[in-house]
Amino acid sequence: MAKQYWLLKSEPDAFSIDDLIKAKQQTSFWDGVRNYQARNYLKAMKVGDLAFFYHSSCPIPAIVGIIEVVQEPIPDPSAFDPKSPYYDPKSTPATPRWFMPKVKYKKKFSSPITLESLKNNPRLSPASFALLKRGNRLSVMPVTSQEWQAILAMID
Repeated sequence: MAKQYWLLKSEPDAFSIDDLIKAKQQTSFWDGVRNYQARNYLKAMKVGDLAFFYHSSCPIPAIVGIIEVVQEPIPDPSAFDPKSPYYDPKSTPATPRWFMPKVKYKKKFSSPITLESLKNNPRLSPASFALLKRGNRLSVMPVTSQEWQAILAMID
């Protein structure tokens, strides 16, 4: 199966690329996603897939690095915990609704690739690149190999 590419958003005050760098073995489960389309994308992830780590809801939204899927998605246990902000009473261990892959830090960019610079890249179309589509607020989205290469070419 061909490698897939993704973009995963996180608010840096909740979980940043620096938090991933500091994590044990520089790995973490990508948990807490509670949107069905984003969940479907998470479930499609395979070991070896690569993703851009995107800082969102911050003064300068930007792609800040690259992470790799190192474990395929498993049920997200935070959905079963009534004390968790991600609790879902309709999700059970027998019939889980929410999933999380394990990701590993690969690279942090010396200069983030800002949303503004992505919008100005003629190789990235707002009609097809999910991050640039008006109204798209998904925290997980696919990236085509052409988009991946176009964004990699923007690294200083």
